[in-house]
Parts: sequence; structure tokens; C-alpha cells
Amino acid sequence: MAKKTASGTSQQTGGVNLPELEKILETMQKHGLEEFEYERTGLRIRLKKPSSVPAVAYRPGPAPEFAVATPFAAPVAAPGPAPVRDAASEPSRAEDLHIVKSPIVGTFYASASPGAEPFVAIGSKVESGQPLCIIEAMKLMNEIESDVAGEIVRIFVENGQPVEYGESLFGIRTQRKK
Repeated sequence: MAKKTASGTSQQTGGVNLPELEKILETMQKHGLEEFEYERTGLRIRLKKPSSVPAVAYRPGPAPEFAVATPFAAPVAAPGPAPVRDAASEPSRAEDLHIVKSPIVGTFYASASPGAEPFVAIGSKVESGQPLCIIEAMKLMNEIESDVAGEIVRIFVENGQPVEYGESLFGIRTQRKK
């Protein structure tokens, strides 16, 4: 059911302005948008592209190295047990640690659910691909996996703490090949 207005330029089908919809689709494509929602008197349009990235499993790739100087407030104690930072487990000399950084902005969770055991703790042995934590971003739970095998020697953030892109999460002493 196509209609033309008095000017003859606008086509509408069931309340949808087709040229306007085409412009929205072009804009989504141009800017790489995955989802768009529009509501106007009696008309609601929701466009969503299927994502090629899985919503739950996330494998961090090499992230660009950069430093951001931002002021931050002292961390507020989150309910539940905090990671124990034992001085004996801290590196006693300047050794190279593999740093796992946050690939996204979100909220850091040490365990899969409240009250559950944390995925890892200081002193835990980890394998490549093993889950280390979850970062919630926009109501999606993103499982962050280790990209090296080794031992957790540092945990830089507390459970429930917001994290920024590139922020250090874990320090892992990598296994040395013998």
C-alpha cells in the first residue's frame, strides 16, 4: 500500500516512510551501528543487525598499549570476600609479568554469580583459554579468558568495581619453558 503525498515525493507503507527508513539503514551501515530504535506517534521501528561476535565468550586479542591519566576515587569496599594480596606472592624483584587488561568498559566480577567462588585467586595456576573474570557491559556478561598459562600473582581490581578499556586486571607470571 504505497501512498504519495501532495508533493509526490514521500512513499509510506503502513505508516512507514520508506525513503526515511532507507536513510536510517544507510546511516547504520556508514557508522557501523549494530542496533537502532526509533519511536514516533503510533510507530515503533527497531533495526538490529546480527552480530558476528558472541555475546558471552570474549577472547582478548593484543590490545594497543596506552596510558590514560584520569583521577579516580578510592575504591569502595564491595560486599563479599576481597582478593587477598599476600606480600609473599608479590614479585620480589622486577620480573616481567604478563598483564591481562580489560578489553572493554564495564563492571568487573570475580565470580560467575554472587556468593560463588571466584574464577581465580592469587596463587592460582591458569591455562590459556581459562576464564579469569566476567566484565558486564550494557547488560551483557563478557567472560574474559587468560591468553597465557602461568600463575596469578596480582589482581588489580576489586569485585564489583568499574573498569576502563585497557585497565590492568591481572598480573600473571608465565610458565617458563624448560
